[in-house]
Amino acid sequence: MAAVLRSRCRGGGALLVTLLGPRRGYNHVFRASELEVERSRSPKAKPDPRELVFGRIFTDHMLTIEWTQASGWGRPRIRPFQDLSLHPASSALHYAVELFEGMKAFRGYDDKIRLFRPELNMERMERSAERVCLPAFDRAELLECIRALLRLEQEWVPRSDSASLYIRPTFIGTEPSLGVAPPGRALLFVILCPVGPYFPGGHFSPVGLLADPSYTRAWPGGAGHCKLGGNYGPTIALQRAAQAQGCQQVLWLHGPERLLTEVGTMNLFVFWHREDGELELVTPPLDGLILPGVMRLSLLELAREWGEFGVREGPLPMETVLRALAQGRLREMFGSGTACVVCPVGGILYGGKWHTIPTMEHGPELAQRFLRVLSDIQYGRVPSKWAQPL
Repeated sequence: MAAVLRSRCRGGGALLVTLLGPRRGYNHVFRASELEVERSRSPKAKPDPRELVFGRIFTDHMLTIEWTQASGWGRPRIRPFQDLSLHPASSALHYAVELFEGMKAFRGYDDKIRLFRPELNMERMERSAERVCLPAFDRAELLECIRALLRLEQEWVPRSDSASLYIRPTFIGTEPSLGVAPPGRALLFVILCPVGPYFPGGHFSPVGLLADPSYTRAWPGGAGHCKLGGNYGPTIALQRAAQAQGCQQVLWLHGPERLLTEVGTMNLFVFWHREDGELELVTPPLDGLILPGVMRLSLLELAREWGEFGVREGPLPMETVLRALAQGRLREMFGSGTACVVCPVGGILYGGKWHTIPTMEHGPELAQRFLRVLSDIQYGRVPSKWAQPL
C-alpha cells in the first residue's frame, strides 16, 4: 500500500513525498484514504459575512481528481486554489461535456459545521455524469474527499445564521480533440465560496416572473433533469429580457398547455384550494423536464409528514393556475432551491398582462414555515438526520 509523507515548508506549505511502487492496471475508483494535501503558502483574510456577494470570493484550496481512459482515476489532491490549464480543444469547451452541483455547509449555534443531505447531491451528480458520458465515480469516496476539503477550510464557514459556505463540485471533459465522442480524459474538481443571505437585509421579498411561451427550458427526452452547464447558458438571454421588463426571474413554460415547470433555476410550488375546497400543495412532476431538487424533495417530505393538506406532484397548466387565481383559490406560489430554500412569487407577466399572486397577502404562512423549519435544521437548532456533522 502506498505511503504519503508530509513535511512542513516555510510559510505553512507542505511538501509531499509519495512512496509508490509501479502502478499497474486500471483504477476504477479514487479513494479518500489516498488524498494528497498541499497547503497554501498565502492564506487570504476571511471576509465579513455581511459583505458577501454570491460566487465572487473563493477559499484558499480546491480539490482536483483526474481521470483518463487509459489508467482510470488518479489520486485525489487538495491544493492551493489556482487557475486550470486546459487544452483549447477540450470537450467541455466545445460540446458542453460538463456538469456541476451546488450544496452548502452551515455553521450552527454550537459552532459545529453541518452538511444538508449531501448524499442526494452525489446521486444527482452521478446521474448527470452518465447523461454526458463522463466516467463513473464512487459517491461515498467523493463525499469523503469533500469533507476533507471542508475540514481544511472550516474557518471559511461563516459564523452567521444567515450565511454559509457554498460547495461547487464540477466535472468536465478535457479530451484534447474536436471529435464529438465520449471524452478520454476528464477532471473532477471542487471549489468553495462563502455566501451571504439570499434576501438582502433578511427581508423575505417576492419576485416577479416573466412567462414567455415562445421559449422553453427543457423538452421530453432532453436533459432538463440533469445539472448540466448547457441547461443554464441559453437561459441568460431571457433572464435579461425579464429584468428589462421589471421582472426578477423567468417562469419556464412547456407545450401547448403551457405547463409551468421551473422558476429561474428553482423548482416551483403552488399552494391553493382545490375546486372542492381542500387545501393542496402542488409541484410539477419529475417527468424529465425539471431538475430533481434537494429542497424540492425536502419540502414534499415535510409537507407529507405534517399531513395537514394534500400534497401532489402533477402538471400545472397556465390556464388552470390563472383560473384558480381569478376564483380566489390560489394562496401562495414560491420557488425552492439551495440558494434561497424558498422564494415567494409576487406576480407573473404573461400575455402582456401582469397577474398579481397573493403570496405575501397570505403571510406567506407556508413558505415562511418551510424556510423556518429547514433553516433550523441546517443551522443545528433542531436535530435532524438531514443535517450531517462534518
